[in-house]
Amino acid sequence: MPIRQLRPEIVNRIAAGEVIERPASVVKELVENALDAGASEIEVVTSAGGISLIRVTDNGAGMTAADLALAVERHATSKLADDDLFNIATLGFRGEALPSIGAIAHLAIASRHRKAAAAHEIVVERGKKQDVRPAALNPGARVEVRELFSATPARLKFLKSERAENLGICEVVKRLAMANPAVAFTLTTGERAGLKLPAQLGGPGGHLARLGRIMGREFLADALPVDIERDSVRVTGFAGLPTLHRPDTGQQYLFVNGRPVKDRLLIGAVRAAYGDLVPKLRHPLLALFVTLPPREVDVNVHPTKSEVRFRDPGRVRSVVAGALRLALEAAGHRASVAGGLAVADVLAKRPNAAGVGRMGPNPAGLSPGFAEDWQAPLDGLTAPSADATAAAQPPAPELLDRPLGAARAQLHETYILAQTRHSVVIVDQHAAHERLVYERLKAALAGGDVARQTLLIPEVVDLDTDEVAALAVAAPELEKLGLALEAFGPGAVLVREVPALLGDTDVKGLVRDLAREALGEGDGSLLKERLEAVCSSIACHGSVRSGRRLTPEEMNALLRAMEATPRSGQCNHGRPTYVELKLADIERLFGRR
Repeated sequence: MPIRQLRPEIVNRIAAGEVIERPASVVKELVENALDAGASEIEVVTSAGGISLIRVTDNGAGMTAADLALAVERHATSKLADDDLFNIATLGFRGEALPSIGAIAHLAIASRHRKAAAAHEIVVERGKKQDVRPAALNPGARVEVRELFSATPARLKFLKSERAENLGICEVVKRLAMANPAVAFTLTTGERAGLKLPAQLGGPGGHLARLGRIMGREFLADALPVDIERDSVRVTGFAGLPTLHRPDTGQQYLFVNGRPVKDRLLIGAVRAAYGDLVPKLRHPLLALFVTLPPREVDVNVHPTKSEVRFRDPGRVRSVVAGALRLALEAAGHRASVAGGLAVADVLAKRPNAAGVGRMGPNPAGLSPGFAEDWQAPLDGLTAPSADATAAAQPPAPELLDRPLGAARAQLHETYILAQTRHSVVIVDQHAAHERLVYERLKAALAGGDVARQTLLIPEVVDLDTDEVAALAVAAPELEKLGLALEAFGPGAVLVREVPALLGDTDVKGLVRDLAREALGEGDGSLLKERLEAVCSSIACHGSVRSGRRLTPEEMNALLRAMEATPRSGQCNHGRPTYVELKLADIERLFGRR
């Protein structure tokens, strides 16, 4: 069959298939255009999950009549002034979105330039462009997309339910709103609950307020600020405490130069930073914004621009992981407030002796006199029947001002009950001490204080030549962790020493795993992770066990050690080591507030 050139309308439909996957893709492209135009207010209205209607209105810079005519042509853009694809500072730049949308739907664009006296409009009907005509509009732009995929009806079969498409649209708007807190967003999808996000003031406080509106009050209460810049890479945003986690990554938001992305390298950096602070198969909540020079990142590797490629991925991963670790260490022993609120909620819902839930006002029909008669037998309790002095000494006032307070009792030989001026703290003694021992062991590892075991007969491990070369580069770091190896010919390495912590380990299997990691884009953390896993097991067996009775001095010593140890708010398995009940919440349980 001879080669022929496709018709322009077919080319546009093919491009639309790459760029426009679902209605949410259209919303993403149009809202990004509004942001690039400098809009401070953006309104999105959809109907029937975006199939019948998508309307995006903004107060941005707007377009002239000449700009409108070019805007619907392929590869026409105002965002590449010097045609440099490696210096992209805008969200859109290819000039494909509008012509792609116009090829498969009814597209109407009305716009008025900020310096123009009148507005103009252009219509593209399934690939057929009409003439520019006068219109009525305030400065800015209004883009309407109707009957989406009407030119490619087969695509409709692959769409989800209207509700699912609405959720997809809402997620797109939320992500773009998170990266642009100074812009007001309004979304109306026909669902009962829309989305209205007022513009926020500049600075971290305004940004956190925007994130709280989207990620919830729970995140707002437990968010740790992140802000670090190193080697021209800056990481800002907020990360949730390790004790605030969920079973999926739906609340992990990652951005690169203001662009929402789903990047495996960044996800890996998050996983490495939190490490053993969260339980297995659980994921922390966070919103991180990575900013670096445009020439250091390629945003042109995916048609929807949802993936990026870094020029120096190792450097970016290191900065992101380091920023998160610093934030988590700065949090010290702090644990999520959700734990205390959950306890208070359980207590508030616990049925009373009559099988009734929360205590409310006196039942209807009971007079105050009846209540007084009922309480009469208890009159004698107004005065103590014996010496009511507490057996324990009153807590030292200075201890009440400490974050975890003063130890007051031990319950079930497992839980330490402590008191601060404004709360009650319940500590799991085994979980808390386990974390303290584990952190000491990890500090020894980090300081290079790793006991080594010299092999009686050095182990020869056969590898590929590229794996040998990769291990040779990583050898100095592995040496610090107790693994001494060297090249042994072109296709093998010789192992002379292994970390004593590993005991009777499979040396060949370990070295092969390390070689695969070194050959990929790993950061050489595999051996360290294995050693830390052993340390975790040692800490679990060597810590204070449940059922051991502690003296007041021992309990207070444990509380002080927790306050001085970063990450002590959760045990080695990611569970909280303590919960705090605020006095105000306790008073509400008893109707005092």
